[in-house]
Amino acid sequence: MKRGLFGGTFDPVHFGHLRAAEELAAIEQLDCVIFIPSALPPHKTSRVIEPFEHRARMIQLAIEGDHHFSFSDVENRREGKSFSIETVRYFLNEQPDGSELCFITGLDAFDAITTWRDWETLLTLCDFVVITRPGYENRGLHSILPDDVARSYVYDQKTDSFTQASGRRISFRKTTFMEIASSDIRRFVQTGESIRYLTPDPVIQYIEEQNLYR
Repeated sequence: MKRGLFGGTFDPVHFGHLRAAEELAAIEQLDCVIFIPSALPPHKTSRVIEPFEHRARMIQLAIEGDHHFSFSDVENRREGKSFSIETVRYFLNEQPDGSELCFITGLDAFDAITTWRDWETLLTLCDFVVITRPGYENRGLHSILPDDVARSYVYDQKTDSFTQASGRRISFRKTTFMEIASSDIRRFVQTGESIRYLTPDPVIQYIEEQNLYR
């Protein structure tokens, strides 16, 4: 069993998230991608975020019927802010022996990984798969990580990944780029514009029924 943990605010989830998860499942040979909405994201304090139950329900509606995708409310079951290292440790503790785990995140988030709680320990707990953007040039890890940490990784051409002595990998993966942002969806709803084809129809219906982003 090889699982990918896809964390984020998902306010709301959209086709960009879903397509990236679909392609990474194939590239990394993942048995399952688990969508994990943050309850209290530590890095997003500048705006009001929709309550967890709404963001969670939209994810469930978006992935319904897809056997490659699943959902977890683990971060809502903990008090306080949602730290990735606690989530990874939870899945490590509850997964069967021999299972593999990778953490999926976007390039913007990974660029700030040294601001994450216990980030050095986190990098030793599981593999990381970073979703890149068009025009991204892989210049190694020295522009992101401190030199001493970056030097502990060796580029493996066979897997197109940076590998630590522990065997943990950091991989930068290109997926089909969809220039969709949750912030645009929220803005379109506020201004009365259509959000069709930006997010699945059941999500659109839920946004309308619950009067979200008004």
